[in-house]
Amino acid sequence: MRRAIMICLSVIVGGLSSAQAAEPATREPSAREPSEPYGIALEGFAYPYPVHLLPLVNDGEQVRMAYMDVAPAQPNGRSVVLLHGRNFPSSYWAAVIKALSEAGYRVVVPDQIGFGKSSKPQGDLHFDTLARNTIALLDRLQIAKADIVAHSLGSMLGVRIARAYPERIAHLVLTAPIGLEDYRLYVPPTPTERILENEDKLTAEAYRKQLETNYALKLPPEQVTPFIDARFNVKGSAEYPRWLRAFVSSAQMIYREPVVHEIPLITQPTLFVMGADDHNAPGRANAPEALRAKMGQNAELAKTLAAKMPNGRAEVIPNTGHLVFLEAPDKYRELVLGFLAVAP
Repeated sequence: MRRAIMICLSVIVGGLSSAQAAEPATREPSAREPSEPYGIALEGFAYPYPVHLLPLVNDGEQVRMAYMDVAPAQPNGRSVVLLHGRNFPSSYWAAVIKALSEAGYRVVVPDQIGFGKSSKPQGDLHFDTLARNTIALLDRLQIAKADIVAHSLGSMLGVRIARAYPERIAHLVLTAPIGLEDYRLYVPPTPTERILENEDKLTAEAYRKQLETNYALKLPPEQVTPFIDARFNVKGSAEYPRWLRAFVSSAQMIYREPVVHEIPLITQPTLFVMGADDHNAPGRANAPEALRAKMGQNAELAKTLAAKMPNGRAEVIPNTGHLVFLEAPDKYRELVLGFLAVAP
């Protein structure tokens, strides 16, 4: 009954919607009973706010973009768009959504096409296409100008949006961004089929270790488990091969479509929020051993890039890794709200 009520409410409020499901378990995988597999649009994985769907056409294919649209109790007249990373559903923004909403911001939180509760396309992913989709969502919601707060891969997309649609973006916050270097300078091209094979062989335990190592996580295991669930409970879906191809396409997009050369050209006020221990560098394992140590010096890269920008600034939070807004929530909230409060 509750599920039916949630579906009806979301349809009334936002037109198209996706069902809100039971809260995913947060215990260790070995301690949980087997559960029904998630769908490739994360059916069965709960989000903190109602989810709506925007119909789009990408490269001739009909797709639907999932998003949350959270209205503040006391609006300040401004809107913030949150852009997620590659390995995370946008539900992980819950605490940031709450902080921004309490400060008066309307908060729009899309799952990009290929991710989360959005469609998994047949074709390749491209930052330009994702940027157009995000602007189409702002148009649908009648938001003329917004601030962007982005994380990881989402920061690469945020750079592309700020460059392609400068009149639509007021402030840009890049949280533990990847793409601060051109990975093609270190990593040779990797065939898609090889990446597909490697990802398909990955186990949940190995994935957890990968996240903890690559992202220098400072989170308790139970806080990481939902990310493992969102990645591995999809494997039981009949459409898992389609999900996997979209996931691998996002890795190729990161490699093939660098944005670092555009960052010094951004004119909007830009804040880099970096974890001091975050040395994430996609593809490092495929680079020649002699080059690997040179990759992922992210805090220093951010400082260097900020110094080249007309209005850039970099803040480094000690003892934090890639999920800086979950590892140091109070400091992150202070930095972001203070930065957004200053008129551009």
